[in-house]
Amino acid sequence: MDVIHTSRLQLDEVNLNDAEFISELVNTPEWIRFIGNRNIRSKAAANEYIQKIIDNPNINYWVVRIREGKIPIGIITFIKRDYLMHYDIGFAFLEKYTKRGFAYEATVAVLDDALKNSMHTQILATTVKDNVNSIQLLEKLGLRFDREMEREGEVLLVYSVGADKMRINNLTKRFFSLFTNTNKRQLDLNIIHELCLEETIIIKKNVQAEVIYNLGTFIKPRKKILTDGTLAEFEEWEISEETKIVGNIAQRFSKYEKKGFLNGVYFQESGNKLFQFVKTKEGWKINSLLWEDDLQ
Repeated sequence: MDVIHTSRLQLDEVNLNDAEFISELVNTPEWIRFIGNRNIRSKAAANEYIQKIIDNPNINYWVVRIREGKIPIGIITFIKRDYLMHYDIGFAFLEKYTKRGFAYEATVAVLDDALKNSMHTQILATTVKDNVNSIQLLEKLGLRFDREMEREGEVLLVYSVGADKMRINNLTKRFFSLFTNTNKRQLDLNIIHELCLEETIIIKKNVQAEVIYNLGTFIKPRKKILTDGTLAEFEEWEISEETKIVGNIAQRFSKYEKKGFLNGVYFQESGNKLFQFVKTKEGWKINSLLWEDDLQ
């Protein structure tokens, strides 16, 4: 496994030098309650536990560290379990590093890396009913409840998402974030050429008429207003979606909200977007987009 970096984190393959941290993590009340008691009470036991992980080709196991100081704060796992048909994503963090977005940031990075491999057609995760924080994170990641199963006398909730659905989720999220200029964020609108086919058509609908763009005519005016102060502290985000995938084509209906300052005046609006996607040899791409703001 390669080292994975995010803006705040570094994920390294677990090794025997992590014994002290692993011993601390697996003996936290949260781990014991939601994952189970590993009975690790010594460095030797921690080393044995880690060695079993290293020796198992079906286990991918990263230690998550804060990049500044290389402080270990949690783990991410991606495991092919014998009782599940597909790989299972898992995570656990020291309590003092929860509620800060670290688990989401690290898990997204691992899933993004995993989704580069076409062998993965579905991603699974398991948790227990009372692990509310885990369920909330899984749903934020795009996984949805699939079924219950019993394993060693315990009822597990199985969450799942199709790999192509997750790829489309990520593609859509990148499109929405493309225009965010909050906190003096530097924009790179040329990224739209990575997300869309060069022939993509974008249509803005209003009551009276339609405005039809190609990528060039769409980006040029938006680059200007997002960088000259006309549209400041702007962001838009998806609040709900319905996606239909059939073979190598897909369609997504998105409800979204946006807010910012237009010529110094604050606004907050909502609307609807209809995306169409095609799966190319480079992956999923947007091939058309139609949007309409809600009437105020």
